Amino acid sequence: MRIENIRMENSPGLVRAAATVKWETSQAPDQDIYIETEAAFAESFSCNPHAFVVGCLIPAMHFKEERLKIEADICPFLREGLDLVMALMHLWSDGAYAPLRIEAGTAAMDPFQNIPRQAGLFLSGGFDSLAALRLNRLTYPESHPGSIKDGYLVHGFDIGGVVERGMKYHVFDRAKAALADVAEDAGVNLIPVYTNIRHLCDERDLWLDKFFGAVLAAVAHTFVPRNNLVFIGSSYDLPHIHPCGSHPLLDPEFSSYNLRIRHRDLHLSRVEKLKIVAGWDVAFQNFRVCLANVADRLNCGKCEKCVRTMVGLVAIDELRHTKAFVEDDLDPELLAGFNIRIRVREPFYEELIPLLEKRGRKDLVDTLNKMLGIG
Repeated sequence: MRIENIRMENSPGLVRAAATVKWETSQAPDQDIYIETEAAFAESFSCNPHAFVVGCLIPAMHFKEERLKIEADICPFLREGLDLVMALMHLWSDGAYAPLRIEAGTAAMDPFQNIPRQAGLFLSGGFDSLAALRLNRLTYPESHPGSIKDGYLVHGFDIGGVVERGMKYHVFDRAKAALADVAEDAGVNLIPVYTNIRHLCDERDLWLDKFFGAVLAAVAHTFVPRNNLVFIGSSYDLPHIHPCGSHPLLDPEFSSYNLRIRHRDLHLSRVEKLKIVAGWDVAFQNFRVCLANVADRLNCGKCEKCVRTMVGLVAIDELRHTKAFVEDDLDPELLAGFNIRIRVREPFYEELIPLLEKRGRKDLVDTLNKMLGIG
């Protein structure tokens, strides 16, 4: 793979960092990839070659490219991290992903060393990121350099991430409007970002199991003039860590010397995160977990992610207290169409059973036990 023609582009209201990917081993056509944001943030946005190396590495391994060549200088700190990333991919794929050569120059200095910068967080609107933001606000004094000042909402993931489903900009705008209230209450800048890097390979298993954390990191690198620390909320807790696209062994290795990426809150279970967000009313009225991206609701209340969240909120007696779901209660029949024993989903449900028993929700307990093969 060659990454060429790294460039900045401007369009009305937007600024874009772009590059052309040329495949060598794969027969795929050349692809233009980009990361863009609103022009209001142009002064702290950059066409950082690190973004494209980080964003392209795993697809290059997936398609068995022999090298990744870029006509740019790369931080040796990042380069060392990418060696570990490739070793992890090799291990997690049982040897199917072979490490490749990274052909790039070596950056000799940190160009942002003397520029005041601040901390950011990827803010999807789900419970992982909202709990991370809430805990940061409760733990860090506002003057501390680790106090989050920027929240990044990314189009090209669950919204606009799959070409066949369309870009759904109206859904993204609705999510942005809901999160604007959360950002204002928390005192952070909500920064919308748009990228098509996921489309280097649209295979769902690659995205979920190996790739999506790298794309978050790629986005972070374009904002290096603004941030020297970016947080990613954990997807799983310590007892249930497994190979995943965002992982505590993976995400930090996408850091450079001038950008630290931290995977946080591994010590918290999903129930603990639900309780943290439920105690923050603005966030609890505006969270977004839905993957269906329906036209008329923030959360559809029918997809597996929605139903899983609703079960959790019933378990802590909070579903009836949020307007983010139209429903005030949950019919066990909604679970019937899902396989809750795939993709390490079981722990999310298993921890809810004792809480549901205490609530007297035998209907949900019996349904979950049957679906989990318990008893």
